[in-house]
Amino acid sequence: MTADDSYGRLDDDDYPAYTMGRAAEMLGTTQGFLRAIGEARLITPLRSPGGHRRYSRYQLRIAARARELVDQGNPIEAACRIVILEDQLEEAQRINAAHARSGQAPDTPPTRSRRTAPTTASGRQTAR
Repeated sequence: MTADDSYGRLDDDDYPAYTMGRAAEMLGTTQGFLRAIGEARLITPLRSPGGHRRYSRYQLRIAARARELVDQGNPIEAACRIVILEDQLEEAQRINAAHARSGQAPDTPPTRSRRTAPTTASGRQTAR
């Protein structure tokens, strides 16, 4: 990937553009918090060629929601579970709305959520 390719992807919500340090700074949290939600499998950052964690804007939104829940007094494991369920509900509602517009009943539920999977239920890659 060239520098020109990377520059063109900065507006992509799924492009892993942020280092762990920058992500923690943007969220007003610690790198340890990002590691903890990774261990809880809320988000799985991609790795740079050098092995460093990289986060997308979508993952930062998920992490920010988890941080809100922790700040409200929820244990980190509970916060992660809540965010996972919210994400699954949002995906199911999106799929149901698409089926309603097309006049077809949903035939299979989504198997994965964008938060950790390399692809969404519709097959869209989360990191390019």
